[in-house]
Amino acid sequence: MLPTILFQYDQVLDLGAEILERCGGSFLVKGLWFAHSDMLVTCIPADAHHVMSTNFWNFPKGPEFRMMLDAFGNGLFISDLEDWSFHRRIGRALFNHQRFQQLSVDISLDKVENGLVPVLEHASQQRLAVDFQDLFQRFGLDATCALITGCDPKSLCLELPDVPFASAMEEAGKVIFLRHVYPKCIWKLQRWLGIGSERILIAAKKTLYDFAAERVSFMRERSNMGTNQTEEGLDILSAYINEDEAFQSSASDKVLIDNILSLLLAGKDTTSAALSWFFWLVSKNPSVETKIIEELKAAVPAKEAEKWHLFDAEELSKLVYLHGALCESLRLFPPVPLQIRTPLQPDILPSGHRVDPSTKVIFHAYAMGRMACVWGKDCLEFKPERWVTGKGRTKHEPAYKFLSFSAGPRICLGKEVAFLQMKAVAAAIMHNYHFQMVEGHRVVPTVSIVLHMKHGLKVNVKNKWA
Repeated sequence: MLPTILFQYDQVLDLGAEILERCGGSFLVKGLWFAHSDMLVTCIPADAHHVMSTNFWNFPKGPEFRMMLDAFGNGLFISDLEDWSFHRRIGRALFNHQRFQQLSVDISLDKVENGLVPVLEHASQQRLAVDFQDLFQRFGLDATCALITGCDPKSLCLELPDVPFASAMEEAGKVIFLRHVYPKCIWKLQRWLGIGSERILIAAKKTLYDFAAERVSFMRERSNMGTNQTEEGLDILSAYINEDEAFQSSASDKVLIDNILSLLLAGKDTTSAALSWFFWLVSKNPSVETKIIEELKAAVPAKEAEKWHLFDAEELSKLVYLHGALCESLRLFPPVPLQIRTPLQPDILPSGHRVDPSTKVIFHAYAMGRMACVWGKDCLEFKPERWVTGKGRTKHEPAYKFLSFSAGPRICLGKEVAFLQMKAVAAAIMHNYHFQMVEGHRVVPTVSIVLHMKHGLKVNVKNKWA
């Protein structure tokens, strides 16, 4: 398979989905006998449930995963076993904190009104094409940084400034994906020699570390001065330093830096990727766009239905069809298309495959969303209706079938924050603007650990109510 993968590298996700369809949902790749590099690739929900829930403690992400993502430290998203349990307990308490939830609402809505809207208004008035993906990445960076570190980089503004941290994270993601594809000996040699893609990662890692270290130093100084919280509420870094006694006992700078990088990795790019694919899919399905717009008008007072309106949290919570459309885009284009686990002890998966510590189990979430045996014969269609019950409520699907937020004990803590941000952005744009893709613009997935668009999403926008 290696020659095929190398020659069709840009289509590696679709290639994997095609092979899985032909193989009944899973296949085993035998590596060289001395390398202990067997890989079981699967998109069978029963396998996901077994590994991520039923037998969770036997399937950590593993030391090799942490080595591949070494640019992002050893925080919540990357750590395993005891370290993960500790970070998870603290993270759950913070994410469930009422002040944190209110802060996430305030930051998201403010960033839409004072960050995204001015850029869209400028583009509309000047008749300029904009790159939605770039705007959504900037939105995700600003909102996530403000929520996690108490600092808004203000990258989403009319000047659209270059943000070294964001560029470094994107470059790191591409190189990390290459590490999963290339034989370990190749990228380790590149790292040792400081050449090729590993040279890029070394520079990106320094940029990421310097940014996180600066934020930790700043917040420690604020803490020493007696200023514990942001004006808006409780950001995560402030809480780590000041509020949680259990964390404070081991809150070294490295622990804090690792958690900042891990949470930024989990939150910044995933939401922006989901929004980009959502708007692309909506642009290809006018009937869906019409239904979303009708729902938006029905969710606001009648006098606001045909004029400019930005939605508050209560109004966003009523948007069932929009929620379904976002879930549908996440099904077809999961922001993290592949997830990896490594067994501590030999085991047999429901698919019948025997795995042991020398086998990496790779869950192909991208392929799972395209499997007829999982989602039905219409699995390739964009149908938000599959997420809406007959009573007009959101339909629940098991997490091990819908892997966009992972499953089991490691399910994403920021799921509700992500949906709030996506709904706020989608509602503001679709209610207030006409948008149309630039003619001839080519949309293809990029090859990275996060499923972005290789050439962005170029669109023309026009204010409906101007």
